[in-house]
Amino acid sequence: MLRIVFHRLLQTIVVVFVLVSFTFVAVRLVPGNPFVSDKALPEHLQESVYKSFGLNGTWGEQYVIWWRNVLTKGDFGPSTSLFGRSVNEIIVQSFPTSLLLGLVAMTIALLIGIPSGVLAALRKNSMIDYGSMIFAMAGICIPGFVLGPLLQLWVARNTTFFNVAGWESPADILLPAITLGVGVAAYVARLTRGGMLDILSQDFIRTARAKGVPTFTILRRHALRPALLPTVTFLGPAFAAIITGSFVVETIFMVPGMGQHFVTAVTSQDYFLLQAIVLFYGLLIGGANFLVDVAQAAMNPRLRDAN
Repeated sequence: MLRIVFHRLLQTIVVVFVLVSFTFVAVRLVPGNPFVSDKALPEHLQESVYKSFGLNGTWGEQYVIWWRNVLTKGDFGPSTSLFGRSVNEIIVQSFPTSLLLGLVAMTIALLIGIPSGVLAALRKNSMIDYGSMIFAMAGICIPGFVLGPLLQLWVARNTTFFNVAGWESPADILLPAITLGVGVAAYVARLTRGGMLDILSQDFIRTARAKGVPTFTILRRHALRPALLPTVTFLGPAFAAIITGSFVVETIFMVPGMGQHFVTAVTSQDYFLLQAIVLFYGLLIGGANFLVDVAQAAMNPRLRDAN
């Protein structure tokens, strides 16, 4: 088990490092620079501005200096688009919001998807099964940038409990979290149903039923754990989908998370802010996949033996 943890952790670190390195090069290959404006700066002023932000060296020098500051000081540098603010300050203010939104959306997805899939498998070819799969298909087909405005129009505008946009009360997290979580819940429901149907058709389940073991006991002791293995495998990509989907959803609902800053960093070529956000999102997604791999190994002894 420790060997699996070490290998997965090493893979996560390498992937995040490559991702940030690619972003470092890609953003500098884009035509223009962070200080482009309608009125061009004189050359000596431009050099002074570049020097003040540490952008006057070669790409290699900038790359080494940035990583050194991040690893030794925890300093991500200044923001070139939000003057007077450091990237550290922006991350500290926005990261908890994005993380909370992602965790709530994932919780909603699991609370909806797993019970729906289990009930659909237990009531195969019934109205419950058909209804669950219709919901799953709808959740897969309707993207977040469509569902979000629909929730604003149909729910928020017709109730006093929800706000159309903003982040002022605890209730404001529900609509964006539902927007992010519905699509993932649809996939979770389908995967759970498929896994449960496969396990329920096994001989040991039929033997347990023949002995008169209650259905709930069969699910809890024998069926649920192996049936959820495909779902657990999907949770890593699912969390990635929620995190990347938050870029759009945070803009729609005016959530003060990192998604809005990511869009700003891309459009304004804010090198330091973009690199820091990519690093944080990479760590989030990589960490989620790492936890999924460890959970799979813990749930399936054959994976531990294979490694």
